[in-house]
Amino acid sequence: MKKLGVFCLLVTCIGLQSCKNDKSENTLEVKDVKDATSTECYQAIYEQDTLNLKLLTFKDGEINGNMEMAIDNMPKKVGEIVGEFKGDTLFASYTFIQGGNKEKTFKNPMAFLKRGDQLILGNGQIQLTMGASHFVKGEPIDFEKVKYKFSPVDCVE
Repeated sequence: MKKLGVFCLLVTCIGLQSCKNDKSENTLEVKDVKDATSTECYQAIYEQDTLNLKLLTFKDGEINGNMEMAIDNMPKKVGEIVGEFKGDTLFASYTFIQGGNKEKTFKNPMAFLKRGDQLILGNGQIQLTMGASHFVKGEPIDFEKVKYKFSPVDCVE
């Protein structure tokens, strides 16, 4: 009976170790800023709201960056943008913290239409599927009746 218990413990340990190894292999590779082919900074101001956006473009077409949203009467949102352009539209995921609560992160899909030198943040219907939010397939994203139109600004280190 002792041998069976030791065997089960050994199999469990091996299983847990293999899960741990799989997790580390699936970790997203953080791209180095030095590898970016371009860096662009934008700002959108609407009434009392100010949004700052910094985008890095990489050779493979991936866009990484960060965005800070200071919206009137709301805690500041600070986070990362990751996405890619499909035609003239940047589809991205915004992972952010709100206010001083660094323990809880939020993740929202975003779509930015590139029109001239501006980026226009679109409004679309979002649904939650298995804990992940995404735009509803087949529903249009509105880029006309919007609050936030980002204009290029100088990047500040």
